[in-house]
Amino acid sequence: MSDHRQVLSSLLSGALAGALAKTAVAPLDRTKIIFQVSSKRFSAKEAFRLLYFTYLNEGFLSLWRGNSATMVRVVPYAAIQFSAHEEYKRILGHYYGFRGEALPPWPRLLAGALAGTTAASLTYPLDLVRARMAVTPKEMYSNIFHVFIRISREEGLKTLYHGFTPTVLGVIPYAGLSFFTYETLKSLHREYSGRPQPYPFERMIFGACAGLIGQSASYPLDVVRRRMQTAGVTGHPHASIAHTLRAIVREEGAVRGLYKGLSMNWLKGPIAVGISFTTFDLMQILLRHLQS
Repeated sequence: MSDHRQVLSSLLSGALAGALAKTAVAPLDRTKIIFQVSSKRFSAKEAFRLLYFTYLNEGFLSLWRGNSATMVRVVPYAAIQFSAHEEYKRILGHYYGFRGEALPPWPRLLAGALAGTTAASLTYPLDLVRARMAVTPKEMYSNIFHVFIRISREEGLKTLYHGFTPTVLGVIPYAGLSFFTYETLKSLHREYSGRPQPYPFERMIFGACAGLIGQSASYPLDVVRRRMQTAGVTGHPHASIAHTLRAIVREEGAVRGLYKGLSMNWLKGPIAVGISFTTFDLMQILLRHLQS
């Protein structure tokens, strides 16, 4: 029974962590996607101008357009990812003869990568729907179900997994390095400070570092994935990873095209990952408290 309760508590903590983190950075996220799927040049000035004009023309809440779709994806995604991570840590710890907390570096990296892959595989169509909603005018899709219906009717069901391969290829280094960095920093903190638990602001800093490293490593695949997901509505042809990569490099250059919007991610990513890891840990501590 305690095992079931543990899984339930990590699912709940993960869901809340994901929801809070994504809502906090939703306007920046929407802006980033718009740049990723267009051939417009990215700059901080252009990004904030886009935010400002969206606010002027469509109202304050339009900055969160697509966030309901994000929540429908992020809540199960974060719940599955955090819960799977706890399970993989336990399984690998058992296998290597270590307790979950003190996994050595390779299994620590593997636990994160497996957790991200599990979550991405189970929730991918929701990510595609959310990308479509972020880049299309309000009139095109009225709600999440409408996107599903139109895509399956007009483009076929397999379109719902279009861009899945670059997603998984991107998730492996992203989730692997994020969890690895966060767990490693916590472990080093325990070692050098003598305190069993870091303060919340320290967790935020560790999470921010994890987000920065994880997102920088997997960013080009994120751009490719967004292009593939939104090909049906942006006029780009449906193409393979290699073809999409080549097209981006040819039209916009390797660095400018594949890392477009990365500076926005450096602002958004550390905030989101910091909030997410901190919320998960604090919720776990609170639930353990309540149970005992």
